Amino acid sequence: MKHVCTNCPMRAKYDKDPKSLIGRFWRWHINFCPGWKAYFTSLGKEEQKSLRDQYKFTKYL
Repeated sequence: MKHVCTNCPMRAKYDKDPKSLIGRFWRWHINFCPGWKAYFTSLGKEEQKSLRDQYKFTKYL
């Protein structure tokens, strides 16, 4: 299943400028977004670790 999180425009804004308003909103949003949870938990352990490091994400351990 392809998740829209891989090409999310708000995620791209965060990647470009994490301190932007949209970037900060996206980072806050992933803490409870069911789509992000489904996407994140569908990934392998190495990909999850990479995203955890990149986005300082600590949920779904």
